[in-house]
Amino acid sequence: MTTVRGRLALGGFAALVLLVSGCTTSPPEEPDASSAPSSTSTSDETPTATPTPEQPRPRRGECHRLSLATAVAPTTQLPPTSCRRPHTAETFFVGRLDLEREGRTLAVDSPAAQRRPAETCPRRAASHLGITPVEMRLTMARAVWFTPTVADAEAGADWFRCDLVVVAAPDVLMRLPRRTAGSGDLPALAMCGTAEPGTKAFTRVACLRKHAWKAIASVDLPGPRFPEAGVVAGRMEPACRAAARERSDDPLEFRWVEERPTKKQWAAGQRYGICWVPA
Repeated sequence: MTTVRGRLALGGFAALVLLVSGCTTSPPEEPDASSAPSSTSTSDETPTATPTPEQPRPRRGECHRLSLATAVAPTTQLPPTSCRRPHTAETFFVGRLDLEREGRTLAVDSPAAQRRPAETCPRRAASHLGITPVEMRLTMARAVWFTPTVADAEAGADWFRCDLVVVAAPDVLMRLPRRTAGSGDLPALAMCGTAEPGTKAFTRVACLRKHAWKAIASVDLPGPRFPEAGVVAGRMEPACRAAARERSDDPLEFRWVEERPTKKQWAAGQRYGICWVPA
């Protein structure tokens, strides 16, 4: 990486952290029909009771103590905790899964069933925080979601739960305030780095932690295909330069880094880059 001061760009490449939840589990295998025991119905046979879900339907406003590993799991049966106690997640929305499709029932862990929470939770997270989706790109806040277990879904559960978490540092979730609604502009949630992006010492952290660089802007990148380097530079360089100049005390000498998405991130839906400046 080469550092160029003044009006020239400081090129930089680093992997963006993408917390992705909504992973699925495989449904249990169906027993072989030939090995299943047979029975003959009689008029005095006691009817089988309809099973009920083991886990109660979650409620908006509940708080949870989650680790990063449990936050990205597809299901959780951890009970909520008091929001007055230390917690790392808050349920900000509870929706209903679409499990019926063209006269057939979808498996709760199928991609088609998981599509609704995957689209709804990230969109509603920004609204919950009181910021725009573009502004949320520059925070360490993320939406994660959970759905019922396969057994509970078969028993009639059809909810999905959207939780807000904040990544304080790699593998560490931040302790949240009692309520997170409207807190998107809190400096503690902002995205910072421990060193210059693109260097080995760089780690993405929340700005409440010790840091040396800060994310200040994002730049949308056009087209359905992964853009060439020249196209990305043409979009990001002037935008990052302008954002860095605006924050600098000296309009003739300032630095910035352009963090561009990788092909993997582009395929996952990240169609923007991030501009960084020294903190």
